[in-house]
Order: sequence, then structure tokens, then C-alpha cells
Amino acid sequence: MDINKVRNTVIFNGMTDGEIADALKGLKASAKKYEKGEAIFLAGDTTSRMGLVLSGSVTIESNDVWGNRMILSHVEEGGFFAETYGLLGDEIMLVDVIANEASEILFLTVKNLTSKVSDEGTWVTKAVSNLLSISAQKNLMLSRRSFHTSPKTIRDRVMSYLNSLFIKQKSREIVIPFDRQQLADYLNVERTALSKELGKMRDDGLISFKKNRFIIKTRHTC
Repeated sequence: MDINKVRNTVIFNGMTDGEIADALKGLKASAKKYEKGEAIFLAGDTTSRMGLVLSGSVTIESNDVWGNRMILSHVEEGGFFAETYGLLGDEIMLVDVIANEASEILFLTVKNLTSKVSDEGTWVTKAVSNLLSISAQKNLMLSRRSFHTSPKTIRDRVMSYLNSLFIKQKSREIVIPFDRQQLADYLNVERTALSKELGKMRDDGLISFKKNRFIIKTRHTC
């Protein structure tokens, strides 16, 4: 495993190259490539491993027996997923993890990691501390989605989401990580209704867009 690929990721934060090498060995690191649309984990699975996106991106989805899909989050290169399930080990997953594009995933076995803090090297303590940081970030991400889906109207949901990206990217020109269907699933609205509302927002001078590129406007500039 090339340490350069993981050195700047959260779970290895604060570790020396030697500690990272020990951690990769201790966590039984193994990489696997996936094609777009391929399932990495499915609801009903159990796992002792968490995933690190080395390249590409994945979506965390809730797909029910009636065929309804809801996208809970999008994990880009350098991001993690399934860390809670990996730590618990025996907890049945309630979500699917799907490759959003051709991706390479590094799996790390984290079950029982916390029990090793007292009898292993310093990398274990650092890894556990970093996992807490990852979990906190994930909780914040889920809270953001709830914030975007709570408004009653589609327009307000879109504006909430785009405003959060404006704050994060510090630009009125925004690239979103979703196609139209994925954005509809993320905001928990129908795709047709979303497309119609986006058109109205463009006509009202609030936004312009092409595919997944948006420009946020203000009424007085139109």
C-alpha cells in the first residue's frame, strides 16, 4: 500500500510514516476497484471494515422494497464510510453503498480497535481519536441533509442546499456532486417536479445552470 495515498486522510492524521505503515498492517488494509453503479455494501450486510475512497466517489443510499431511493450522502475521494458499522461489527446495515463512478476503495478492519488502545502502539490511540472526528463529521453531514429536506417547498429545499454549497465553496459558481435524479433523491422530491422548479428559479433570475454546474444570482443583477 502506497502511504502517499492515505497520508493526508483523517484517520491517519498526526501519524508518522512508520505509524501509518503499522496502522495499515494492523487494520488489515486491502484495496478493491469498483465500476460505476456497483454495490460496495448492501442493506442487510454486516461488516467489520470501514471504507476509504482512494479515487472516485460513492453514494450512501436508502433503497426500500417498493423501489424508492433516498440519497443520504455523497462521499468523495479521501472520505470514509461504514465506520460505525465497522466498529460495531455485528450491526445489520440499513443502507446501500454504491460506487458513483469508477472508484477504488481501501478497506480497514476496525472492529475491536478500541479494545487495543492499552496494549498497542501509539498509532492505535491516534486512529481511535481520528475515528471520533470522522463520526462527528458524519453526524454533521446528516444534520445538514435534514436541514435541506425540512422545508415544505422544493424551491426552499434547493435554495437551502445551494446556499450551503455557496458558504462551503465561497463562490456563486457551484459544482454539485449529483446528477438530476440523484439531487432529487437527496432532496427527497420527484425528479420531474425538481426540474420544473429549477426552470422556474432560472426564469425568476435566481440561478442559472448547465448539468451539475450552477450560478447563484441575485434579483437585482438580472
